[in-house]
Amino acid sequence: MWRHIASNALTFMVVAVFLFGGVLIWAQSQYHAQGPLAQAICLEVPRGTNMKRVSQNLADQGAIKSATMFRLGADYTDRTQSLKAGSYLVPEGASMSEIVDIVTKGGASTCGTEVVYRVGITRATVQVREIDPVTGRYEEKASFDPGEGEVPDVYTQVREKGDTRYRVALAEGVTSWQVVQELGQIDVLDGTVEVPPEGSLAPDSYEISPGDTRASVIERMQAAQEVILAQAWQERAEGLPIDTPEEALILASIIEKETGGPDERFDVASVFVNRLERGMRLQTDPTVIYGITQGEAPLGRGLRQSELRRETPWNTYVIPALPPTPIANPGRASIEAALNPANTDYIYFVAKTLDPRDGHNFAETLEAHNANVAAYRKLEAERP
Repeated sequence: MWRHIASNALTFMVVAVFLFGGVLIWAQSQYHAQGPLAQAICLEVPRGTNMKRVSQNLADQGAIKSATMFRLGADYTDRTQSLKAGSYLVPEGASMSEIVDIVTKGGASTCGTEVVYRVGITRATVQVREIDPVTGRYEEKASFDPGEGEVPDVYTQVREKGDTRYRVALAEGVTSWQVVQELGQIDVLDGTVEVPPEGSLAPDSYEISPGDTRASVIERMQAAQEVILAQAWQERAEGLPIDTPEEALILASIIEKETGGPDERFDVASVFVNRLERGMRLQTDPTVIYGITQGEAPLGRGLRQSELRRETPWNTYVIPALPPTPIANPGRASIEAALNPANTDYIYFVAKTLDPRDGHNFAETLEAHNANVAAYRKLEAERP
């Protein structure tokens, strides 16, 4: 009987260890994941306050999902006692780990006027905004395309102020060529820089200062992507048909360009992983487009049948596996999806509607996929 009890106790301990390990991995993922903040805020950390009050303030302003997890993360990384008073800019989408870094490193400056250079998939914009003293949130004062028309007077005025803050924000899925082109338009930066390898830049928001070199900004973006990829590679699922971190980055870039919404990244990843395991071609349009444009501009039109058949190193309708390089710079979520895909039998997907934000219909069989395609073609035919 005692042997039986000991065996059950041992089994319970093993299960408990695995469960604890799973919870720990999940908690670390949440701690480093992109946060819910849709618009940057100015966070005041008064003298004599503690991490509990700061975490609750952040939760109340919608900057973090869990005040408790924020505090536990700060405790786990031994940062709780390093909290420093000041006025801090918390950028949109900042993770809990990034916010902990912000409020513990010090060197805070007042959150007043900020210029954000946004590098998007189809266009770039310059946004001038100021903190509302009542709400503590930024209000837009001007927004313009740096390559079109005159520069607003408000931009010229804030450029002359010594306390203006500057940021570069990269959208997920931009190409390295786009980033370099837009950095070249930013008048607070100096120097020139070569186009870095595709996929090597982490889409995120980066604070810059007048006089920074474009090369130094690129180096920061590359260093951030290296950390993200290394961490995701360590936490990857077993048995994936991916042999190197570089291949994971390639797959993540395809997922990034194919994903209609953040909630379906892991399902999209499962389709491509299932295809790789079965020796099927990936047959994804963004790879064809990259073979045409080399990432130097949006295609701006639909693909032609001749282009789907044209042999390029990236055309996954022709080549039997992954292309030789990424086709864009994927964000953290797509990298994590590539290395931890959903457990599905999906091998097909097609857009649900004509709006890519509505996501995809997934299918396990060609028959079901053809029905989904027929429904999509009907929507196309009914379009005014």
